[in-house]
Amino acid sequence: MNIYEQDGVAVQSPPSNHAPQLPRPAVYSLGLLLSLYLAQGLPAGFVTQALPAILRQYDVSLTMIGLVGFLLLPWALKFLWAPIVDGHYRPKIGQSRSWILPTQLGAAGLVALIALFDPTRFSEPSVLLPFFALLFCLNLLGATQDVATDGLAVRMLGSAQRQWGNAVQVIGYRLGLIIGGGGLLLVLGSWGWQSVFLLMAGLIVLNTIPIWRFREPVWPHTQARAASHDLKKAPSLPLSERIAAWWPRFQVQFGYFWHNAEMRAWLAVLLVFKIADGLSSSMVKPMMVDMGYRLEQIGLLASIIGSAASLIGAGLGALLIRRLGRVAALIGFNLLQALCTGLYAVAAWRWTVTAEANTFLVFGANAIEHLAGAMALVALLTLAMDYARPERAGSDFTFQVCMVTLIGGTGHLVSGAIAEQVGYSWHFVLSALVGLLLLWPLWRWGRVYQARLA
Repeated sequence: MNIYEQDGVAVQSPPSNHAPQLPRPAVYSLGLLLSLYLAQGLPAGFVTQALPAILRQYDVSLTMIGLVGFLLLPWALKFLWAPIVDGHYRPKIGQSRSWILPTQLGAAGLVALIALFDPTRFSEPSVLLPFFALLFCLNLLGATQDVATDGLAVRMLGSAQRQWGNAVQVIGYRLGLIIGGGGLLLVLGSWGWQSVFLLMAGLIVLNTIPIWRFREPVWPHTQARAASHDLKKAPSLPLSERIAAWWPRFQVQFGYFWHNAEMRAWLAVLLVFKIADGLSSSMVKPMMVDMGYRLEQIGLLASIIGSAASLIGAGLGALLIRRLGRVAALIGFNLLQALCTGLYAVAAWRWTVTAEANTFLVFGANAIEHLAGAMALVALLTLAMDYARPERAGSDFTFQVCMVTLIGGTGHLVSGAIAEQVGYSWHFVLSALVGLLLLWPLWRWGRVYQARLA
């Protein structure tokens, strides 16, 4: 890997697509990643899919339910502590295992504590606020575990395996969402609050066994730190000098993503990737509620079947990436998702005209859009792995994912106001058009990427 000086900053050329391979069969590596992402998806499914419905059932105000979004902040800001996860670990335990084991077991403990709450008292601030604080800590642990897991995935998968690795990531995470989201809603009434969350804690512990038994190798790059600044000596410097040295260190860590035309074009792709999806997806379930569907129906037909379609999309995306190539796959899958968003507009228009919702059309559109979205995500994550430097694998990959999350959230912020003003039909038409317009940064990056490979 080449390290060179650019505008006074030490940067590195895009990494080779050939990562060091583990002395393990690929099936073992993929199975290990599946268990880790499944454990991640269990609490995430509860927070993002089941929790809003549960809170509303127990008379929590919509204003407080809206604050759930703030509980997810660790996932958007995890790049800030990703360098710590990459750079601090116990060699005897392993670079990634040093973080995955305590965070995953800690998450199991917090989920067990959730079982002690009485959900019938969630309308009381004295109960709800500590519950939210516990969930924030749960997301903090999950986001930190994600940094270490992504770093492990980048280091252990070669170029030819990465589309399958990312398919496994999407599949494992979506399975967790299905179990922790829609599945939880289906069984909560009959099994009871305490039993459900103790079972979830047990599942997280069960999924910790593979990483506990895994013997992580010493990676060849761990001693090769790209250092134009000696980070270990920084704490001994005076405070003023440490503050002055912060920006150069930041540039060494993250300046890689804007040091040449290709990386700047790729950064633009990351920034716009989720805007159209955020604009449309946040209004899908409110539309279903307004159409008269019960929460149980939405949990089954939207959350579970939609997530199942994502599993199919992840596998299909991995197959097609190898056949189409990375550039064509990323652009093509995003085009397909933008067009599928238009199906929501058709479903909303028919409901407006006939005053009756077509269940097949509504939930069929949801399933197809989830399938296309998973295909696009696998393509993006595969390229994000390609662009991650092996010695900074966790922080580089995390930074890219966070850029997608931070800007993509703007679509969520304005979607409600737009839908309220123009109605669901035109809202989804606008979402599809935004998705089509934002194909231009992808096309622009593709030209630069292919020119480098030519």
